[in-house]
Amino acid sequence: MRRVLKTFGVFFLCSAGVPIAVTVTILAAFLFLPLPASLPDAKPTVASQISHVLDALGNEIGVFREFEQNVPIRPEDIPEHLKQAVIASEDRNFYAHGGVDVGGSFRALWADLRNQSLVQGGSTITQQYVKNAYTGADRTIVRKIREAILASQLDRQFEKDEILFRYLDSIYLGDGIYGVGAAAESYFRKPISELTLSESATIAGLIPAPSRYAPRSNPSLAESKRRIVLNSMLDVGFITQAEYEEALAQGVWLASTGPAPGPAVVVHPPVQQFTQFPFFVDYVRRYLVAKYGPAKVFRGGLQIQTTLDPEMQAEAEKAVAEGLRGTTHPIEMALVAVEPPTGFVKALVGGRDFTRSQVNLALGACPTRPLAEVPVEVEASCWSADNETVEGGGTGRQPGSSWKPFVLAAAFAKGLTPSKTYPAPNAYRVPGCTGATGCTIRNYEGASFGSANLRTATWKSINTVYAQLIDDVGVKETAEMAKKLGITSAWSSPRVHGLSYALGAQEVSPLDMAASFGVFATGGKRHPPTPIVKIIDAEGNVLEDNTNRLEEEGEQVLDPVIATNVTDVLRGVITSGTGTRANIGRPAAGKTGTAQEWRDAWFVGFTPSLSTSVWMGNELKPTPLRGIKGVRNVAGGTIPAGVWRAFMVGALRGVAPKDFDEPAPIRPVADALKREARGGISPGRRRAPMPEDMGGPYSDSPPSPDAQPPPRRTTTSTTRPEDDGDDDPGRTTTTLVPFDP
Repeated sequence: MRRVLKTFGVFFLCSAGVPIAVTVTILAAFLFLPLPASLPDAKPTVASQISHVLDALGNEIGVFREFEQNVPIRPEDIPEHLKQAVIASEDRNFYAHGGVDVGGSFRALWADLRNQSLVQGGSTITQQYVKNAYTGADRTIVRKIREAILASQLDRQFEKDEILFRYLDSIYLGDGIYGVGAAAESYFRKPISELTLSESATIAGLIPAPSRYAPRSNPSLAESKRRIVLNSMLDVGFITQAEYEEALAQGVWLASTGPAPGPAVVVHPPVQQFTQFPFFVDYVRRYLVAKYGPAKVFRGGLQIQTTLDPEMQAEAEKAVAEGLRGTTHPIEMALVAVEPPTGFVKALVGGRDFTRSQVNLALGACPTRPLAEVPVEVEASCWSADNETVEGGGTGRQPGSSWKPFVLAAAFAKGLTPSKTYPAPNAYRVPGCTGATGCTIRNYEGASFGSANLRTATWKSINTVYAQLIDDVGVKETAEMAKKLGITSAWSSPRVHGLSYALGAQEVSPLDMAASFGVFATGGKRHPPTPIVKIIDAEGNVLEDNTNRLEEEGEQVLDPVIATNVTDVLRGVITSGTGTRANIGRPAAGKTGTAQEWRDAWFVGFTPSLSTSVWMGNELKPTPLRGIKGVRNVAGGTIPAGVWRAFMVGALRGVAPKDFDEPAPIRPVADALKREARGGISPGRRRAPMPEDMGGPYSDSPPSPDAQPPPRRTTTSTTRPEDDGDDDPGRTTTTLVPFDP
């Protein structure tokens, strides 16, 4: 055995240790020995070419181009506090190292070699400039090593101030803007020499992730990053305590919201090319920049055919405008429609006026990863490098009871059936909870139902039943189910999440909700949502082609038995439950959702060919939706359900109704989850406490306890929605008009 282990050790040293040692030796030689310092020619500046955005029929709906890219500046124009802000936040040892922070680089290199991929940063300002000017941004270890070598050579040839100037004059800073001169003109409408300390900190904060910290679309995140930069400048000693406190008080303020109440970082709207569908085009831009980088999008001369159905988009904007009529900002609404068989986003509205806010509320954001000491059972898919999240609307919003179908799907996956019955009291005490508050979950208006099966509990959105259900099924299993179906923000921790997870305590985006519910419509098959049909670059190369989705069935992420049974239960929400205002007179399924104290209201529903989510709430912060358009308390079954109905009737006009598949019976399992007698409720597992009344109201008038499930039809329905057209089914069959590159 010792001989075997010794042989293995020698093999490991030869196969792993020697290459690492060689790599380190070569790199060290280039960094430290007085070798001839010669640089390759910098990449030539690509002539800017306009990228054209087309709808699914080939009509142009927008363009992407550079607006303020070539704002000429001189080194002496850049304020000292802007240089200091960038150095403090990006590379504190900039003036001390030789182009490479050796300690940080070797730590990053060792991590990369161990994982056989690029997993850590460690780039200095010089290395970042080299990446932009010489090596490109390919995520490979070879590129990283070459970047370090060239950075060392660059440091030998140029003064530090020259390197810093070149970096600041070329760095990408969001919205098609390259260089700090362009950023000053675009964001603040002033020359760079007039930037304040607080404005400089805002620009410096953009560098790590221009889309995430974009002050126009994510002002709260931009403000948080600005504060971090100012704190770094204070730590380094670049500014005094008095300067820090004065700048700290000047928060980010959007000029579109009106005059600032005092000294502030006033961010102006960009100069924009007119587009008829600004929210959808903004979604396309964010998707492309995240996937291909800003240079390709704003300079590459792309032909971008999107999934947008212009007639359906017009119906969406009409429905949202009518839903918001009689209200004023900050009350907002978002709507997203996805074609389940393909994942094509057919329509998207992110608010009442894009030119005013620049915020796309149809899109959410990736939640912040918790601290290392917080145990995580399920990681959000957006935390991975290849995530599908397209950010743009803050943190997303709590979905309330529209989250319950994910709990239901997880329950069916464990063998529970729609007939599974639970006690349904008006209040449920969290087992083992000892706090003075946050230990009781209640039904809307204190309603008590005696007992209820899962079918009835879903129609009537009985919170106390679903609290018991997730206690049996598991928070972890529910998070895994939501993640599997496409909720990119879904994650769970036993320390953070308790039984309130069943009632929609996790922030989500309307885009994710529409796409995820669409998986139920397809019998468990999923295509990730996309706004793109096809992209061709200026040389005629195809960068992306999703036309094959028209024939492919997608990935089977959910058992068809589970998907069809969830759909069957959700049909009753519209015919007999809290979502009757969403009845469109044809087979449809969905779920209402209302966050605590009516702060957010949702309706998410689908037919076999179209899945749509509608959200209503306060753009600035979650506040109770009371006394709006004659509705005392806005729940998901009120205004959002009405808007969903109005859109779906128009969107499906001319489309022949089609019924859902008949659900196969779920194979029940032995009732290992059966509760022992304790007033009908056993203690169960202890979970984190939840706020009082978590989950909120779900209807203004709870349906009768005697409501029956909707009858199943085995033939195609001939029931037509109001104002329906002929029986031509062409509108939901995606038609793609090819375009010439």
